[in-house]
Amino acid sequence: MGKERNPKLPKSVLRHLEPGEEVLFSIKKKISVEKPKWLLVTNRRIIYLDEKVFGRYDLKALPYQKLEQITVKLGIVSSEFIIEGEENITLKLGWMNKEEAERAINAIKDALNAIAVEPVSIEISKGLTSETWTLKKPKEFITRTVPAHQAQPVVKEDPIEKLKKLKELYEMGVISQEEYEEKRKKLLEEI
Repeated sequence: MGKERNPKLPKSVLRHLEPGEEVLFSIKKKISVEKPKWLLVTNRRIIYLDEKVFGRYDLKALPYQKLEQITVKLGIVSSEFIIEGEENITLKLGWMNKEEAERAINAIKDALNAIAVEPVSIEISKGLTSETWTLKKPKEFITRTVPAHQAQPVVKEDPIEKLKKLKELYEMGVISQEEYEEKRKKLLEEI
């Protein structure tokens, strides 16, 4: 489901997808007369979109590297989906039913397993009237490189071009002679 192949996704999401980013899973929920809310799982991050009237929207994206934990509290009637990340990022989504929440957490687990070195696990705690599922990012979350067909080419700047830019910075007075000499020596070693 790439950008071009999934016209059902809102334009506000398509506008924010990065080159090579694929939506692996999405849930759309329309609550009464409100515009729909979306939870999207891509090969790089989790995106939450709350569409508003007149083309306005709130979009929050959490890259997997910043994800810490996902907790899903599944009750008889409703569920609460809590995504926690670094820098005190917390998304609480109370609009998914039990089945949707289970599918969403499994989609995130699969997306993480595709890039994490250690497998991701889900802990389940079952009570009389509820279940709590917790997905924690492994401590050693060293990501495998994205497969070559998905990776963006890394454009390594030519050391000679870097030298030219460095000289311009020195001539403009942006860097001192000492800084210029130090960086120049490092760049000459790359040639």
